[in-house]
Amino acid sequence: MTIDDKTRTELEAAAFRRLLEHLRSRSDVQNIDLMNLAGFCRNCLSNWFEDAAKAKGVAVTREEARSMVYGMPYDEWKAKHQSAASEDQKAAFAQPHKH
Repeated sequence: MTIDDKTRTELEAAAFRRLLEHLRSRSDVQNIDLMNLAGFCRNCLSNWFEDAAKAKGVAVTREEARSMVYGMPYDEWKAKHQSAASEDQKAAFAQPHKH
């Protein structure tokens, strides 16, 4: 498959937007579950977005990046959707993961 850089970037951006839409629609999935299963979570995505912006000289705060990923201010998302981690979730998180 041969795709030019502009088209590849557009496709990657579309896939990223779809991932964000999916994660926003699955607020029942806790970040700790994502971390335990995949080794990354919504906060990781926002951190990566912030890092990429800064690398390009674009001023983005951590809170702005999180709002972009969560679709609302992070504190609002936590209040609406985040539950306390269970002992099983905490134990799984404490285990070393091979990625």
